[in-house]
Amino acid sequence: MMTLSPARDSDRPRLLVVRNDKLGDFMLAWPALACLKAADPAPHVSVLVPAYTAPLARQCPWIDEVLLDPGEAAGREGRHALLTNLRAGRFDALLTLFSTPRIGWLGWRAGIPLRLAPATKWAQVFYNRRVTQRRSRSEKPEYRYNLELAEALLDELALTPPAPPEPPYWPLPAGTRDAQRARLIDELGLEASTPWVFLHPGSGGSAVNLSLDQYARLVGAVESHLAAGTRPSWVLTAGPGEEAAADRLRDRLAEASLTAYRMPARGGIDDFALSLSAADLFIAGSTGPLHIAGALDRPTAGFYPSRRSATPLRWQTCNAPAHRLAFCPPEGAGERDMSSIDLDAAASLIAERLPPLPTRETTP
Repeated sequence: MMTLSPARDSDRPRLLVVRNDKLGDFMLAWPALACLKAADPAPHVSVLVPAYTAPLARQCPWIDEVLLDPGEAAGREGRHALLTNLRAGRFDALLTLFSTPRIGWLGWRAGIPLRLAPATKWAQVFYNRRVTQRRSRSEKPEYRYNLELAEALLDELALTPPAPPEPPYWPLPAGTRDAQRARLIDELGLEASTPWVFLHPGSGGSAVNLSLDQYARLVGAVESHLAAGTRPSWVLTAGPGEEAAADRLRDRLAEASLTAYRMPARGGIDDFALSLSAADLFIAGSTGPLHIAGALDRPTAGFYPSRRSATPLRWQTCNAPAHRLAFCPPEGAGERDMSSIDLDAAASLIAERLPPLPTRETTP
């Protein structure tokens, strides 16, 4: 157990948390950040993230300061500037949720006294506290592994742990969802009285996903399971470079007499993320946007490959259990083979999760 040095500006310990890989990985760190911030006394929490996820980090209510990681390709000046910033931060502890030799070396060189990380790879030599997790076995959700590390850090710092945090891990200010829905009504003319189903057909290049044909069949199957007059509004979302694929899906749906709208471009990843709060249900592969929706505690339906490192359990969204559905191919399917997913069965479950239409008063 570590004894904290006298505080510089307050009685709060200063923590640096690193999750500097992909968007979905970062969103699954929010439960751990919520856990840290709820400790007694509440620490000052800084994060080291790449420029790509920094706008979302600045939206996170559990983060006090955002530091930019220039990455592996940074030149000598960039590496030196980052090390200087870490030393100036005078952190009491470093928590690395995804361990790499570069980050471990930086924490050691910066003189951070307590450095905690998963006990994986040779990067652990730079850490003086290590937690054995064996994540490759995929026995728990990723966000649970992150929570375990946060709890271990609080124990090392002798901070009073909070009650286990609960969704939403991204609580929005009152009125945010209503404002986002009003924005889409103005942009797309959506009917406020229908369920809004957002569908993200892109994969960001990192996740195995359904094909556009499969998504088109899924939409048709969902509608076939709904009672007459309960057709939802379908909204297709897209990340940078994915707009053309979303448009192709919209055209395929139109050929089947199904109407879908593409959400207009947003002013950055943070603006895009806030737009997802308007959804009544969000459908996607195991991608960053799916995990944004999960952090917002929106209902989700995720499609996962049959791969041990990418199971529905390992990459479970962090919304409430009643708000999540997950589908993957049957055991024995190829790691990248999504063709054996029973889309009709998935559609039936998705249709059951859609909110009912509001009751309308009738005039006698």
